[in-house]
Amino acid sequence: MKVSQVIKQDVVDTSTFKELPPLHKDLVTDFYNNLDYDNDDIVKEVETTIDDVSLQHNIKTDVIYDYIDKELGV
Repeated sequence: MKVSQVIKQDVVDTSTFKELPPLHKDLVTDFYNNLDYDNDDIVKEVETTIDDVSLQHNIKTDVIYDYIDKELGV
């Protein structure tokens, strides 16, 4: 088994993502993996996906909204 097979690759390669604690990284990774990029109503899709992954990880939705704000520089 190779080391690269054991170590997970990050979905996002930004300083903001790297600063997140491991549980929040898992939340953001699942958000990106579960998002349906082909959906016509992207706003609703993003909000629904945020709600779903936050519920799965038992983490408040504010965590991912704050992360998105930091990534966008808001």
